[in-house]
Amino acid sequence: MSLTLERAKEINKGHVTEESLVIHSLNVCYAMGAMAKHFGEDIEHWQAVGYLHDYDYQEFPEEHLQHTEKELLAQGVSEEDVRAILAHGFEIVNQVEPKTNMEKSLFTVDELTGIIQACARMRPNGILDLEVKSFMKKFKDKKFAAKCNRDYILKGCALLGMDVKDVAAICIEGMREHAAEIGLAGNAGAQ
Repeated sequence: MSLTLERAKEINKGHVTEESLVIHSLNVCYAMGAMAKHFGEDIEHWQAVGYLHDYDYQEFPEEHLQHTEKELLAQGVSEEDVRAILAHGFEIVNQVEPKTNMEKSLFTVDELTGIIQACARMRPNGILDLEVKSFMKKFKDKKFAAKCNRDYILKGCALLGMDVKDVAAICIEGMREHAAEIGLAGNAGAQ
């Protein structure tokens, strides 16, 4: 049985409670859904994996992904999905190399969504009218959203065989559909 978003949210409850981490989980969730759509895969399944990707980060930031595998398997998450989650830490905290499109996508969008969020927060209309051209200007400015590692994003795009601007366009579109929920509707969300 495929992991559902509802089940992923149940599993994360109590483990991911800090607002910024919840928002990050949602950003990655919706970006992953958009990537699934791009690849013709199960959107909700990829969203669920994206939502769970930082399951142990809040409790173990220094040991990220070391408290994920056993715990998620015990919760009934499939080995395939757990491997996808572990693979987003490739050459950062482990050596689980992303092999599938889901794994490569998660590795790529984890950092990418941080830059998209930062770009959107600077705009009056948030993500609603964010264009890839504007994103790319900020992507090239290493001082902007400096904590988001561009090298990982570029490595992920290379693994996917895609250009950064194309992956960004897919992710922006996926996140835009949920702008109000993720706090990126700009002034439109304040009314």
